[in-house]
Amino acid sequence: MDSPIRELLRSSDFLRLWLVGASANAMRWLEMLASGLFAWEVTGSALAVTVVVALRQLPLLFLGAFAGAISEAINRKLILMTALMVSAITSTLLATLATTGHLELWHVALGNLVSGTMWTTEMSTRRRMVGEAAGPHRIVQAIALDSATNAMTRMVGPLLGGFAFQWLGMKGAYSLTALVQFAGAFALAGLVHTQVTRRLALANIPAEILEGLHYARTKPTLLLVFGITVVTNVFAFSYSGLVAPLGLGAFHVSPALVGVLAAGEPTGALIGGALIAAGLLRMDRRLAFAGGAALFMAALIVMALSPSYWLALLVLIVGGFGTAGFGNMQSTLMLTEAPPEMRSRLMGLVTVGIGTGPLGILAAGLLAAPLGPRGAVLVMAAVGLVLTAGLAWALRSRTPPTP
Repeated sequence: MDSPIRELLRSSDFLRLWLVGASANAMRWLEMLASGLFAWEVTGSALAVTVVVALRQLPLLFLGAFAGAISEAINRKLILMTALMVSAITSTLLATLATTGHLELWHVALGNLVSGTMWTTEMSTRRRMVGEAAGPHRIVQAIALDSATNAMTRMVGPLLGGFAFQWLGMKGAYSLTALVQFAGAFALAGLVHTQVTRRLALANIPAEILEGLHYARTKPTLLLVFGITVVTNVFAFSYSGLVAPLGLGAFHVSPALVGVLAAGEPTGALIGGALIAAGLLRMDRRLAFAGGAALFMAALIVMALSPSYWLALLVLIVGGFGTAGFGNMQSTLMLTEAPPEMRSRLMGLVTVGIGTGPLGILAAGLLAAPLGPRGAVLVMAAVGLVLTAGLAWALRSRTPPTP
């Protein structure tokens, strides 16, 4: 009998969505690191770096819930193709400015904002389509594979970003991302996607979002997902905005090694996600979710105190096993606990939770001024660890175990 993964990979629609998502997400992380390195090179300011990086994720906070509601009314294939095309055009413009010597920091910041707006469709559109293409009997394996792949893109993207920035500059980095995004949009043209759409009523979207929130309040597991998603993105993933200052300013390594450092956590997440997808690592879903977030934050604390670049890299890899559990169960719990008619709205709300990350990035940037990048990461991760433990304890008695 074939394994669930082999069955999934024989589905042309799943394969197309999986590969397009992998390539597009890798380019997002490449651009995020390259823009941070560019900001540090131009300004030498950790705060400037965090502002530029935060702009890539800020639209998730303000538009994520709307993206979820819209994806129930408009063909999701069209939404996904449009998002890729707009991002590709933006990257092309930035590559052209870099080639002609006219690229400035505000161009990069604006480009991050535009492409970040397109990114708001990821959870409620492409990730939902992945689950639909897999079918209900393979949804856990499909999300695990997609999450492991996402970890791989967060590893490959920064690696490519560091080397591309060091050897090719901004023009090479953005030329590469433009080509990949255009190719992804064209690849989706052959996707067969059946969707029952409903009339788009923009005036009703706030009410539908509130309906999703009201439903989530009745489900402790969903509350746990929302709460820890916010805490992890604000207090843990905020370290991503300080990777360039940490590598260049604290550990004094090259841009290429900054990319390696940024790839540390995703490397661990890739290994852990692969073990989950293969069925070799099983545990209670809520424990994997909350415990994974806590392990990641503990690793960040040790990394911030590390006297050595290589020790910091090793600790981040260990922390990545935590984000594997967190990332896998984040989508799995939402898709298995929510009814089909609520899933896009609730996934949109998860996107809003992810979108709080830029607030943490900006807070870390402000803390880095008096405390340095190490101190900022240490404070943010310690607060996040306390909050995660508090949320898990508060909701533990209200939620039945999930196998």
